[in-house]
Amino acid sequence: MSPLGHDAASVNKAYTAGQPAFKNILHNGELTPVAPLAARAEDELQKLLKTNPSYKQLDRSVLLAMYAARQAANEAGWLHENAPVSDDLAVNIGSSRGATGLFEQHFESFQQSINGQTLPGASPTTTLGNLSSWVAHAVNAGGAQISHSITCSTALMAIANASAWLRSGMAQRFLAGGTEAPLTPFTIAQMKAVGIYSKLTDSPYPCQPYTLSKQNTFVLGEGAAVFALELADETSLKQGDIIIEAVGLGFEKIVSKTGISTEGINFQKAMRHALSQLPANDQKIDLIVTHTPGTKAGDSAELQAIDAIFKNESVAITTNKWLIGHTLGASGALSLQYGMHLLSSQCMNQLPYFSENIFASNYPILRILINAAGFGGNAASIVLKVIP
Repeated sequence: MSPLGHDAASVNKAYTAGQPAFKNILHNGELTPVAPLAARAEDELQKLLKTNPSYKQLDRSVLLAMYAARQAANEAGWLHENAPVSDDLAVNIGSSRGATGLFEQHFESFQQSINGQTLPGASPTTTLGNLSSWVAHAVNAGGAQISHSITCSTALMAIANASAWLRSGMAQRFLAGGTEAPLTPFTIAQMKAVGIYSKLTDSPYPCQPYTLSKQNTFVLGEGAAVFALELADETSLKQGDIIIEAVGLGFEKIVSKTGISTEGINFQKAMRHALSQLPANDQKIDLIVTHTPGTKAGDSAELQAIDAIFKNESVAITTNKWLIGHTLGASGALSLQYGMHLLSSQCMNQLPYFSENIFASNYPILRILINAAGFGGNAASIVLKVIP
């Protein structure tokens, strides 16, 4: 569920066409680019909202997660309506901001009240735990229910956690991913206050990762992606199957308000950790889907980290943020889905705001590394591999 579409097919079609999903809204009296849900995706979300009266009390981020999770469970053959809960199915859904839209509404109501009171539902509907508990409700999952936030690394951290649970035998099946609905007045104001928000309101591509010599071009987007994960025996894999081959995590001490060092130490640690799990004689990465949110400091740090790790190796880079902006806690999950699309389609768009083809890839693309990083010095890397 993203600014590009309501399911994998519609999103992949938009990726192939290279269709940006931005629009300008008026925020605090100035035009501001954002990437809201695609029209069909918004229609589908509203349909979900009408299926249960209780859903009306939930934050948009929770609804996005529920919709994406139901898709994943359905495609995996795990979705059984009105069935008993499945105790072997666990859930880990993350978000950077959580129920921020609903929280802002409740806080505004609290400020305007005469006696300093708020509604009874304010607390239970704005906790981060809503994400996993309502997703579990929507898919009849009775196993572990985990909600967490590690800023913009959140979704990949959820995948890492699910992988650990599956490998340990503590769960048999796992729904994991990230969700974010940050297109609220306060959240947009926070990003502007950091000084990174794009002012390219007259461009079809207001978010322009890798343009390091220019201004910051960060743009907020919304969306969710959830993955149905389970262990697979090597003998059961067939050509075209995509597996999570490695998971890497990294952290560095906070050296700035965003936790970004010049060398991207957190990225370096995460990528090294992931690469160390690959076979010693086969660690070739064909393509990296970078985090690069379109900020000078963040993009530069990640590119320097990639140079430090891969040095003279031939590894291509790309990103989806020039089409959908930065979806914060959902960004890693949407990058993961983009990586799956690239492995399946073997087709990568060139970035149209560059005059030359500087990110050409060597084909075929068999292994992709996906990066994510967040405020506080954390980073995560996931390696995807397609079975040749």
